[in-house]
Amino acid sequence: MVSEYRKKKYLDIFGYYDTDNNGKIEKKDFETTAAMLAKSPDGKIDEAKHKEYLNTLLAIWSGLQQADTNKDGHVSAEEWVAQWDAYAKNPASPYEWQKIYCKFSFDILDAGNDGSIDSDEFVKAYEAWGFKKEDAAKTFGKLSQGKSSLSWTEYQKLWQEYFTTEDTNAVGNLLFSSPSP
Repeated sequence: MVSEYRKKKYLDIFGYYDTDNNGKIEKKDFETTAAMLAKSPDGKIDEAKHKEYLNTLLAIWSGLQQADTNKDGHVSAEEWVAQWDAYAKNPASPYEWQKIYCKFSFDILDAGNDGSIDSDEFVKAYEAWGFKKEDAAKTFGKLSQGKSSLSWTEYQKLWQEYFTTEDTNAVGNLLFSSPSP
C-alpha cells in the first residue's frame, strides 16, 4: 500500500497533467500540455516544438492507458497512484511510458540540447511554470549539489528518488516542488 507521503507527491504530478481540473487525466490533457509547453513568452506557439512535444506526450498517454484498469477512457487519481506505487516497488523495471516521461522532463529542461541542465535553463523553465526565480535557483543548487549542471544520469537518479523515497529530506523531492523557506 502506498504511503500518504508518496501518494501526495504522485497527486501533485497528477495535478500538473489534469489541466482542466476535472479529477481525471485524458488525452486532451496531454494535448493541452503540449500546447502550453510550446508557447513562447509572447504567447505564440512554436509549431515545431508543439509537434515534437505532442508526439512525445501522446506516446506517454498511449502507454499510460494500461493504468486505466476499468477501461473508462481516462486515468483517475487512484489509477495514477497505483502506477507510481508499482514503479516505487520495482524502479529497475519502469513501464515504457515512465521512461519516456523521465526523458521528456529532462529534455524540456535541457533547452540547449547539450545533454545537461544548467542553472539558467532550470531557472527559466521553473519561472515559466510559476516558481519564483530565487526559489528555482535555490532548488537547482540543492539538486545539483552546488555543481554548475545536472547530467542525464544525475537527473534520472533524482527522478527515481522523487517517485520512490519515503525520506522527506531526500533531495530528489525537490525535482517537482519548491524548496522550503
